[in-house]
Amino acid sequence: MDAIELSIFSSRIAAICDEMGAVLQRASFSPNIKDRLDFSCAIFDAEGELCAQAAHIPVHLGSMAYALKEVIDLVNWSAGDMLIFNDPYLGGTHLPDVTVIAPVYLEDELVGYVVNRAHHADIGGNTPGSMPISRELSEEGMIIPPSFIIKRGKLDQPFFDSILKNIANTAQGKGDFSAQISANLLGVERLIELVRDSDITTYKKSINALNDYAERLARTALVEIPDGDYYFTDVMDDDGCGHSDIIIKAHISVIEHHINVDFTGTANQVGGNINCPLSVAAAAVYYVFRCLMPPQTPACAGSFRSIKLTAPAGCLLNANRPAAVAAGNVETSTRVVDVIMGALAQAIPDRLSAASQGSMNNIAMGARASSRNWDYYETMGGGMGAHRQGGGLSAVQTHMTNTLNTPVESLEIHYPLRITRYEIRENSGGAGEYCGGNGLIREFEFLEDAQVTLLTERRSHSAWGINSGEKGLMGENWFDGKKIPSKTNFHAQAGKKLTIKTPGGGGYGKL
Repeated sequence: MDAIELSIFSSRIAAICDEMGAVLQRASFSPNIKDRLDFSCAIFDAEGELCAQAAHIPVHLGSMAYALKEVIDLVNWSAGDMLIFNDPYLGGTHLPDVTVIAPVYLEDELVGYVVNRAHHADIGGNTPGSMPISRELSEEGMIIPPSFIIKRGKLDQPFFDSILKNIANTAQGKGDFSAQISANLLGVERLIELVRDSDITTYKKSINALNDYAERLARTALVEIPDGDYYFTDVMDDDGCGHSDIIIKAHISVIEHHINVDFTGTANQVGGNINCPLSVAAAAVYYVFRCLMPPQTPACAGSFRSIKLTAPAGCLLNANRPAAVAAGNVETSTRVVDVIMGALAQAIPDRLSAASQGSMNNIAMGARASSRNWDYYETMGGGMGAHRQGGGLSAVQTHMTNTLNTPVESLEIHYPLRITRYEIRENSGGAGEYCGGNGLIREFEFLEDAQVTLLTERRSHSAWGINSGEKGLMGENWFDGKKIPSKTNFHAQAGKKLTIKTPGGGGYGKL
């Protein structure tokens, strides 16, 4: 393919993912999907290799790119099928993230798969919001093994009903699952149109050309990292179950443009839910290296051919079933990014930023015994790390998530909550030649009694600076005027207030 043909093809296949995302957002019922945009869409080839993705959630997409092949090989596919699953140990992330896969056939030949993954605030966990302080996977909600929700174009209604029985707000859950199905139906239709515009052989050659081009672009970035061995260690604050200062260690070996990331030395899996499957760790690794590549690098498997990773079985980043993983996807993944960036900063300090807030500041809440069942889940922005070209952004999602906040108007319409304070947390970014971004302050007033779970990080260890830049401020959680732990579950009475102060990013350079 010449450059123009390849550019057009790359744009067309990526546009399918964008259109799938638009359908998913607009057809969904929950604020978690339609307002926060906590979902991702992608296309894979017939072998389960990533072909294209929309600019959605890095932790969703990277984990799918790493592990989807294992999932599609588990079943026998037919045209019109659609498979659903959320098992973290079979290519998922955590139970609230539900993945729906549809094969794409043309003239009885399999040409690929369209996939979407969306976060459901209620997946039947032990506490509202389905992000409990858990010790085993079964406590975190309904486990859906890879199962056909649609077979040869026919919905398996009894199976669908069995899923909905585990959800308190059945109407909302049904709407969100239906939106995921609709997004895939659109993706199948659009991909068939793309393939028909040429033919199957040409389509497959185009995918190969796209991967080869992505690999060449990736190498132009990776070859700039000096050969050598780079090490970095950081810690998780705690697991919510009595273990603290939990080590994540990385050794990055660079030989020409070949990268090997080894997590030997990382702590063993723990009793709390900050464990994660290897696919989540892979997503964080892929993300950091993708940020070093030229912006026009296609989001496909070729981008990551030169990157390998290993982690000992049973460690925090390669946990064994049935270890709890609810916070591994959201909190541990962000610390893996910090560790990879810290190691690479020894090799290419001018290309890396200081550590960002290092937490998604997860809050889950709801009620089961009130006049209505409700589940709310949100992640909150904080400070971005400063870098050679300027200060970090303030009050934004960083690294492994790029969801939006839940708008105050939407939150107050849908839930018995009132936001009484929402502002920048001034002077929380680390000082330096360029300052780290500031965190934010968000205060919730409860209009009804609710059960609340917090899964947060950087409450004991600050985001580090770079090139002598100073650390950012640690985050803080307050309820009814009292400071509360980083990971906790409690009952909130109507009229009480919860205040979350998110961490600041690290600074860059000396003052």
